[in-house]
Amino acid sequence: MNSNTITREQLCRMFDHTLLKADARESDFIRLCTEAKENHFAMVAINSVPVSFCRHQLEDTDVHVGAAISFPLGQTAIRVKKYETEQAILDGADEIDYVLNIGELKSGNYDYIRDEMQTIVAACHSKYKLCKVIFENCYLTKDEIRKAAEIALEIRPDYIKTSTGFGTSGASVEDVRLMKETVGAAVKVKAAGGIRDWKTCAAMIDAGAERIGTSHSFDILKEFDEAHK
Repeated sequence: MNSNTITREQLCRMFDHTLLKADARESDFIRLCTEAKENHFAMVAINSVPVSFCRHQLEDTDVHVGAAISFPLGQTAIRVKKYETEQAILDGADEIDYVLNIGELKSGNYDYIRDEMQTIVAACHSKYKLCKVIFENCYLTKDEIRKAAEIALEIRPDYIKTSTGFGTSGASVEDVRLMKETVGAAVKVKAAGGIRDWKTCAAMIDAGAERIGTSHSFDILKEFDEAHK
């Protein structure tokens, strides 16, 4: 996808419209789902508790419900992540974004990361659901990002993702490019964290991102519209 030729419809279908705040209320989720329906966004990105509520709001629409698992730290056991994934799918999640165990990756325990990824991907794919693996790149070296992406190339989640948006920084063009160069066409890349305007969004798309996680979807669309008058 090229930001110079992308249509408004194509851009909307790249957005994971996000609400992951701890104090989000029912009215906030109604608004989130309404906005997603009206604009045909790809997904609403939420924590796992409101999945069933949002599933009901989005019934008979083309908008997916996405559940964040072990969010935002990734510091739960593999069996716990698997259970949370399975429960979110039972509640109506179409897509799962789970945070890998950052400490195990930084410790060089790649067999653990491989086992964790295989477990969660299998739990998703056995139910024909999409799986995204969140790396949280702000805590990783370039070599660690590359290694996690190489493991993903083996296991084949649907997406690898830059960030939770709750770390010390979000997506960077350099990291998106590194992730995409490592996995090629076999795995897609989602950029998330700190994407608040069309210029940043466009740069992520041109670096290889095929989904954009943001709570600023409307701000980006407004700037996109202004730029394409």
